[in-house]
Amino acid sequence: MTDRRLALTPPMGWNSWDCYGASVTEDEVRANAEYMAQHLKEYGWEYITVDIQWYEPGAHSSQYRPFVPLVMDEWSRLLPAVNRFPSAAGGKGFRPLADAVHALGLKFGIHIMRGIPRQAVHADTPILGTSATAREIAHTNSICPWNTDMYGVDASKEGAQAYYDSLFQLYAEWGVDLVKVDDIAASRLYDTHLPEIELLSQAIERCGRPMVLSLSPGPAPVKHASFFHEHATMWRITDDFWDQWPLLREMFDRCRNWQGEAKAGGWPDCDMLPLGRIGIRSVDGGGEDRMTRFTRDEQLTMMTLWSICRSPLIFGGELRDNDSWTHDLLTNRDVLHMHRYSSNAREAVREDETVIWTAEEQGQALYTALFNLGDRESVIRLDPEQIGLAEFPVGKDLWSGQAAPSSTGCLEAAVPAHGVRLYRFDLQA
Repeated sequence: MTDRRLALTPPMGWNSWDCYGASVTEDEVRANAEYMAQHLKEYGWEYITVDIQWYEPGAHSSQYRPFVPLVMDEWSRLLPAVNRFPSAAGGKGFRPLADAVHALGLKFGIHIMRGIPRQAVHADTPILGTSATAREIAHTNSICPWNTDMYGVDASKEGAQAYYDSLFQLYAEWGVDLVKVDDIAASRLYDTHLPEIELLSQAIERCGRPMVLSLSPGPAPVKHASFFHEHATMWRITDDFWDQWPLLREMFDRCRNWQGEAKAGGWPDCDMLPLGRIGIRSVDGGGEDRMTRFTRDEQLTMMTLWSICRSPLIFGGELRDNDSWTHDLLTNRDVLHMHRYSSNAREAVREDETVIWTAEEQGQALYTALFNLGDRESVIRLDPEQIGLAEFPVGKDLWSGQAAPSSTGCLEAAVPAHGVRLYRFDLQA
């Protein structure tokens, strides 16, 4: 069962995937951690996560090399590739890198694939803490449709729990604070791997170190919401999200499906924020090395939707290349306050291309986001009765800092195409 004391507010951090795919190096991780500590930590950003295939010496982009040798110990557990993570030499694993991240006042995360390495199964290597071997616990018909590294684990087999226990014992020794598990939450190709999620949850409980459990990819089924809350910390409600307007527009439906489920210790996850410089060594998302293709209004829309719905905020770009605009997106104290302390987010209005979300803050404030999904500027008018108010109190636009516009008691604002206006109204002014 997930430790409910973890992630009382939605996790915030950086992940290497959007800019480096499977090929990130130790130097790049350390540099992004140093940037976060210097520029973002005071705003609540804290997790530094190494994404997929840190155990693959020849990884060069987001395109996986199929069936290549992986770095593995004698107990069927994958280890960091020393050519990419030099501090892992001598069997140290990620401990030196995690120590460096912790020394900056930050937390360290890693990505793993569900299951057991295929090369361990083919070699029938042993598993720590059990007489069972890799071949005996493998579910060889349960494979990832887009990566060849792993077979699934058959949770009914003797030794299955011992294998996951041995993994998280190792990760605890390394000082890992977050584990993102892939090929597990759901996708358009398969349902959720519930038995392996239970094995993972139990392994974290047994390892003696609190860890955030993040499940990917999505869309995770809403029907399993109570299960996710019991066994995980965050779970993806979408497949991989990229800087394309149709994907952002679709996210409004996904957030509506999951409204009411964001709770302390358990967070529906809209996926990483493809902001700033991305695609450096990643060809996913239909692009190459670039600054985000989202317009500035679309970036505000994304940040507002993620924040009012209280999704985890995981930045995907190369932090060192942030311009002042991107930095300001990530450090708006009013918006981050809403993300951290609001509750009861809901879609209040949906009419044609207008979507309005509201959230509240313990009787102190009401947040209202006016979204224009259309391709032209639109004047959005909101009567206070539509969101349960007799009248609008004093308010301000959290992105611009300007006073909320009103007309004869109504909220009225010109909202640009694909844009948003986000207001906080003080209820005890």
